[in-house]
Amino acid sequence: MLTEFGNILAFFIVGVLFTAGGLIASWIFRPHRPYAEKLSTYECGEIPVGPSHIRFNIRFYVVALIFLVFEVEAVFLFPWALVFKDFGMFAFVEMLVFIAILVVGYAYVWRKGDLEWDKPMPQFLPMSKRSIIEEPEETVLN
Repeated sequence: MLTEFGNILAFFIVGVLFTAGGLIASWIFRPHRPYAEKLSTYECGEIPVGPSHIRFNIRFYVVALIFLVFEVEAVFLFPWALVFKDFGMFAFVEMLVFIAILVVGYAYVWRKGDLEWDKPMPQFLPMSKRSIIEEPEETVLN
């Protein structure tokens, strides 16, 4: 039993040494001739304009997360389709519940406006912000 674990340990050590050896060899034998054009920001062949580290709109991340949430369902639909006949009505009802949860999430995201790229500004302000923006009435001292 110890020999099986020893084989796994030896395989792991050889893998680590092979990876580290490749990285060290590439670091030793690489050409290192930096110059201004090589060290500049690469913009897909275009001349770089502005700083390279800028803030991206949060909408990019929101759209990516929404895409992941609604596309991961395909991972569950394919295995379900394979075993649907084996489990019968139970699998059908379970998948209806799963799809209903996804539809509720989709409706929430749609209603919230996260599926639209240009999100309109709200027409009303909450009371806490309204009191800050509106100017207070002048008080008359008697």
